[in-house]
Amino acid sequence: MTGLILVGVFFALILCNIPIAVSMGLAAIAGLLYCDMPVSVVPSLMASAIGKSSLLAIPFFILAGVIMDYAGISRRLVNFARACIGHVRGGLAIVVVVVACFFAAISGSGPATVAALGGVLIPAMTDAGYKKGFSCGLLAASGGIGVIIPPSIAFVVYAMIAEVSVGTMFMSGILPGLLVGAAYIVASLWCLCDEKDIVLLEKVNGGERWKAFKDAFWGLLTPVIILGGIYGGIFTPTEAAGVAVVYGLFVGVFIYKEIKISSLRSLCVDSAVSSAVVMYILASAGIFTYILTTSRVAASMTEGLLFISNNKLILLLIMNVIFLIAGCFVDTVSAFYLFLPILLPIIHAMDYSPYAFGVLMTANFAVGMITPPVGVNLYVACNIGKISMTEICRHILPFVVAGVVAVLIMTYFPIISTGLPSLMGLI
Repeated sequence: MTGLILVGVFFALILCNIPIAVSMGLAAIAGLLYCDMPVSVVPSLMASAIGKSSLLAIPFFILAGVIMDYAGISRRLVNFARACIGHVRGGLAIVVVVVACFFAAISGSGPATVAALGGVLIPAMTDAGYKKGFSCGLLAASGGIGVIIPPSIAFVVYAMIAEVSVGTMFMSGILPGLLVGAAYIVASLWCLCDEKDIVLLEKVNGGERWKAFKDAFWGLLTPVIILGGIYGGIFTPTEAAGVAVVYGLFVGVFIYKEIKISSLRSLCVDSAVSSAVVMYILASAGIFTYILTTSRVAASMTEGLLFISNNKLILLLIMNVIFLIAGCFVDTVSAFYLFLPILLPIIHAMDYSPYAFGVLMTANFAVGMITPPVGVNLYVACNIGKISMTEICRHILPFVVAGVVAVLIMTYFPIISTGLPSLMGLI
């Protein structure tokens, strides 16, 4: 009964358009009252949920992403990609995915990637004859790669809950992120097969490409510094987030000179608001997880799922279906607290890599970022492109299908996630 109250109140509040963090917190309080637990434990549970040193990486990576945007790095990455492949048919669509992969390695957030790139790419695609609905849909889908390719905020949270290495989780997401990107490129080129209004960009010469490369060099160097420092043993993932902030400020202030003293206040406010939203979700989810565990709801649900089937392939398929449906309503971080207490024991019993499971779970919710009604990337893209949700939804289905296919491939071939970490001796 406790489980029904928790889940029932949670989804009822979401359907009433209550923010996810508030819905999770109120559902948890309802569970506390039903179980006759004192409500006075709420502050201590919320404090313990966010009082972990590994979570320091989250506000730092968010701040680093905002700084990179203010520094003009996203614009320079777009210009470089356009100079390389903008002249081929569908080249701008490929540019969107490629640049999203690069910026994902800076921001670690899906909505941040869409927001940073949308102001540049959507007008450029519209001017080149691409339909605005298609352009916004592709950008929304590509932004989801931000939670898969490291450094990923979602991976930091997963590693904390699953008690695995953050650095190894980061390494596990590289190939799956590229796989999802490749799937979106294929889907976009398929959608453009019959488009006759697309205007090809003029092919640039080698000198202009070199100039664009030099201009984008400091942005291209960012993921090398972050990931190279982590895997070179120079600093931890949390320290890497701090290094990314310092590096971004150095590039923005002294090299590109686009960050002014007057813009520091708005820069800090933007990152503080984004960080507060994430941390409040984590705090509310901490209460939710506490009730799931102490009331044995998680254990009962685990036993119930194992009762359905002992077949590893079927269980993985069931989990994917659950994640895809849940992704229509909840964000990645909330989902980890909702499902991991239930599913991690099953994953260990199946001898399935927790790193591969973290990647496939995150990838499922990346697809959820482009599925109504909660698909956050869709709302960000609609706001930037000034189009309705109805219009973007007409163009999003091919990318949802492509994302699902990529998820299924990485689910049944976990070597895609574990190959690089194994090669480097991390697992």
